Amino acid sequence: MLYPLIAIVVLVVFFLSAALRILNEYERGTVFRLGRVIGAKGPGLIILIPIVDKMVKVSLRLVVIDVDPQDVITRDNVSVKVNAVIYFRVIDPVKAIVEVENFSYAMSQLAQTTIRSVCGQAELDDLLSEREKINAELQEILDTHTDPWGIKVATVELKHIDLPQEMQRAMARQAEAERERRAKVINAEGEFQAAARLAEASVIIEKHPTALQLRYLQTVNEMSAETNTTTIFPLPLELLTPFINLYKKSQPEQAPPTIIPAGPKPSPEEP
Repeated sequence: MLYPLIAIVVLVVFFLSAALRILNEYERGTVFRLGRVIGAKGPGLIILIPIVDKMVKVSLRLVVIDVDPQDVITRDNVSVKVNAVIYFRVIDPVKAIVEVENFSYAMSQLAQTTIRSVCGQAELDDLLSEREKINAELQEILDTHTDPWGIKVATVELKHIDLPQEMQRAMARQAEAERERRAKVINAEGEFQAAARLAEASVIIEKHPTALQLRYLQTVNEMSAETNTTTIFPLPLELLTPFINLYKKSQPEQAPPTIIPAGPKPSPEEP
């Protein structure tokens, strides 16, 4: 009587182990009955018919794939290496199992070819400055191709764009030249504004000569504040005008030189 009881217990344990499955909240099970799909089940306790039913678990959590660096030649014939990160999730467990053999591997390969195609159609400047636009284009293409697989692509982000050393040096020279150009433009604008202000100040000083004397005293005050051993005082020419006039009056008047008109010389034979 003991052996039949043990056999019954073993059969019950085998049946329970083959028939009962527990799925987590983020998991779903695609059930095949004699090779035909009967649907997705879960989460919680799942009861299967041993030998008849087969279940494949699928995770519904967000999956992250790091795409390997791809050699890309841009539209302006620059060779770069580009890699990206893809975020996607399974929204239809049945399609993810039935429509494609290994959806993670298929997603990785599709992402590599799409990155080479999209980045190859863009120029280097667009690739560096318009990443958001390229990311959106990649996400749209991948989402369109993976929709029949029951997969939703959430985000695609370009991670690294590696440039050749020659291109990096050329871009550094270009950036330096651009900074020098901006510095020269700013300097020229500053000189133009200063010249305009000086022109306005000259008009005011012309109307009010006393302002020039005040400016002179202010300049002398600023010079005296410095710790200099030698101080140069500019002397306005207006102060010397009386002495120049006095000197001119003290000089005797000189007779104007006699001017002899030029004419024909007399001939020596005339008496």
